[in-house]
Amino acid sequence: MERWVGRVALITGASVGIGAALARRLVKHGMKVVGCARNVQQIQALADELKNEKGSLTAIKCDLTKEEEILDMFSKVKAEFGGVDICVNNAGLAHESLILSGETQQWREMLDVNVLGLSICSREAVKQMREKGVDDGHLILLNSMSGHRITNYSPGHFYKATKFMVTALTECLRQELSEIKSHIRVTGISPGRVHTEFQQRMFKDKSKADAIWSAFKTLEADDVVDAIIYAIGTPGHVQVHDILFRPTEQST
Repeated sequence: MERWVGRVALITGASVGIGAALARRLVKHGMKVVGCARNVQQIQALADELKNEKGSLTAIKCDLTKEEEILDMFSKVKAEFGGVDICVNNAGLAHESLILSGETQQWREMLDVNVLGLSICSREAVKQMREKGVDDGHLILLNSMSGHRITNYSPGHFYKATKFMVTALTECLRQELSEIKSHIRVTGISPGRVHTEFQQRMFKDKSKADAIWSAFKTLEADDVVDAIIYAIGTPGHVQVHDILFRPTEQST
């Protein structure tokens, strides 16, 4: 991780959960971290907490469903830091929305954040890396075990479909980077059940989320951060394509 000291990492969805835990870890490693979310107060509070650490955390408000806000965010990153070296597409959301009876607006929001926002951020990150001559940058795509198999839970089907797209995008990005002879790497991170705010937001019911978390020992945000740190810490000739992992007691 020494080669990343002083360099710039952008993390989407950095206000809570995996994004916040990763921001904390990268700042302690000495990186200049830019965290974005629709609600930046929590990121700013974390930045204040980490102000005496080796690196720094800067909060930027960005709604990933709006391309103009994404482009404005990247312009700010370029103006202040010269561009990104690592882009972590962490933001994602799910609604309980069946394909046969779900709401179009919920589908659109999942596509906008999980697929289009991720794709726009990846495109703009690589553009900045190439403009400033970075050939060892890294794209991280936060995927899910749901992007690799379909479990028998119909309300989650459309969300799973968006994550299958992330699986495809990981390989598509790898191929496109290879075609332009770039050494910028892309890695998918596909955890099983993680104890974060994700389930509560999906179900809109804290008691239902609590029941799921208490069924067995789930992954913690730091377990996912460990996987990301491994991927970006490998030598440049090592392409870690995807890391799939789940709680030991998770059967599916």
